[in-house]
Amino acid sequence: MFEKKQNFVFLMIIIIKKIQNNWQFLMVILLSVLFFLGTSSFNYYTQKYIDDKGKTQEFIRWASPDETANYIFTKLYAQEGKISFSESYNLYTKDIMHPRSVRSDSGVLRPMSFLGIILIYGKIASVFGYQIIPYLTPFFGALGIVFFYLLIKELFNKSNAWLSASMLAVFPPYIFYTARSMFHNVLFMVLVIIGLYFFVISIKSRKKYLISLKELSFLKRLKNIFRNLYAKRNLLEIVFSALAGAFFGLAVITRASELLWLAPVLFFLWLFNFRKIGFVRLFIFVLFFLIALFPAMRYNKILYGSYYNSGYAEMNQSLVGIAAAGTDLAHSTIKGAFSAYSETLNKIKDIVFHFGFHPRLSLRMVIAYFIKMFAWLFWAGILGFITYLFNYKKQTKKQWLFIILLIMISAILVLYYGSWVFNDNPDKTRHTIGNSYTRYWLPIYLGAMPFAAMFIMRLTRAVLSLINKLFGERGKSKTGNLSLFAKKINQKFYYTALRFIFLFLFFYISISYVLFGSEEGLIFLAQRQMNSRYEWQEVMSLTENNSTIITFYHDKLFFPERKVIVGLFNDQNMNREYANLVDLLPVYYYNFTLPEKDFEYLNSRRLADVGLSLTKTKQITGDFTLYRINKRVEAKDIEKQPRQE
Repeated sequence: MFEKKQNFVFLMIIIIKKIQNNWQFLMVILLSVLFFLGTSSFNYYTQKYIDDKGKTQEFIRWASPDETANYIFTKLYAQEGKISFSESYNLYTKDIMHPRSVRSDSGVLRPMSFLGIILIYGKIASVFGYQIIPYLTPFFGALGIVFFYLLIKELFNKSNAWLSASMLAVFPPYIFYTARSMFHNVLFMVLVIIGLYFFVISIKSRKKYLISLKELSFLKRLKNIFRNLYAKRNLLEIVFSALAGAFFGLAVITRASELLWLAPVLFFLWLFNFRKIGFVRLFIFVLFFLIALFPAMRYNKILYGSYYNSGYAEMNQSLVGIAAAGTDLAHSTIKGAFSAYSETLNKIKDIVFHFGFHPRLSLRMVIAYFIKMFAWLFWAGILGFITYLFNYKKQTKKQWLFIILLIMISAILVLYYGSWVFNDNPDKTRHTIGNSYTRYWLPIYLGAMPFAAMFIMRLTRAVLSLINKLFGERGKSKTGNLSLFAKKINQKFYYTALRFIFLFLFFYISISYVLFGSEEGLIFLAQRQMNSRYEWQEVMSLTENNSTIITFYHDKLFFPERKVIVGLFNDQNMNREYANLVDLLPVYYYNFTLPEKDFEYLNSRRLADVGLSLTKTKQITGDFTLYRINKRVEAKDIEKQPRQE
């Protein structure tokens, strides 16, 4: 009996020590669970409602066209295994009948977006049911926090890792675009983090798969390779290399446009570690990278006619242009016409920066979307980086490589996306979290977090040192002994407590901003989402199941229950297509309520010229009204109609 009690005590001591040694990781797991529950609750509470009969009904609607298209095609792929569907009426209307972020080619509707999120989420949903789709990004986002901790622990240390992971768990754009769960960006970022982690641990061992040049026999070389592969440790590193390649491949199919910076990153990772990587691990990495690309390449061929094309016409044209420019560069080199380099390189620059190259605009966007919007992260990161430089002699090679890659990634992303002008917010003067810069610059924000963590660690040491000096001297003068603050046994506790205080301030600022910080805060977004349900119910009740709704903003609300056309009445070519459609289907117009003079003008001139008329069906909200579009009935036609007694 005594031995059993003794064994139990020993077991509890071992468990307590394990917890003490790994409390940071347990904290990260807890934060990840809370993150998943918090971000999932957004869709859980906004995507359902109770009907008049007391039954719960789905109301899965999204705040942007990209999310809507991704969800529709993900659900279709999960249920039917395909990523396109037909709209036969587009054959009569020059393919104008489709929502934004969807393209129509000869009556076949296809996604304009990258296929990665559709294929990954669709395959998971085919096993667990389509109802899981809105919660997959929260799951991957939570997983990303764990792997971010593991990655930073490998690159820096455990203390830095849990501080960085804690900051990521409450960082506003990461929460915002996880809650808005059908954007690609968080999934892409998580896949890159996981790929980086497996890459780092795959080369952690100094054992290399290098073929000795002294072994002239091919069979001896082959035997040596397989002997290494069968070694338990080597086999594990091969598995990590395969996982790194697979996750990087999945990241590429999720957002292929990010190859602009991801490809140089992979090249530098290989260049700085080619001796550790060797031939076998490189081969395994590339093999699984290509395997991960295969499903997207297959569907690219089916949908867009080429393994490398996507739904983005501009990107397809850019690839063709870069390939042609590359060919010209090769020809110039062969011919020795080096003077043509400048013209060809300028052509490549113009293709890559097809929205322009505007460094000053990029700087203004950095100020607006980093320095001002997330000042607490920016300045903490800058100060942390300065403290890092003061101790440069103590830093490792992999940390310097991290800095080099971060500077390169930041320069590319700032100049590339910063040269664009995004107006996701209807108010073009407002800089809010919903504008695309915040999701495109996630790699920059995440890269700043380890340095912000360094600043917090240095600051806690400085504060604790000051407290020790103040209270320690007082304690000595009164008691002749060291004060409680000066006892080494308590130093770790006070360090941790101070860090928790600084983290709490970071948590409070971040959570407040993402919930209430602007008109695009999640609380306001949820309210608008629930308010839109009334519009949807009213319009559904007033329109036929086979009707078409012409709208400029609400395609994401009415599709796919109703056919939609994104348009107005300002283009007579479009108006003629509406006239063709009126002969086939009921057609409605839903937009801002028309002033009386505009309503009269449309009926007497613009629509009358194409044989159409507009009648008011119902004003749905204070700003929006539903109209019916009909064939125009001339006065002489009215006279010919028989009178009803």
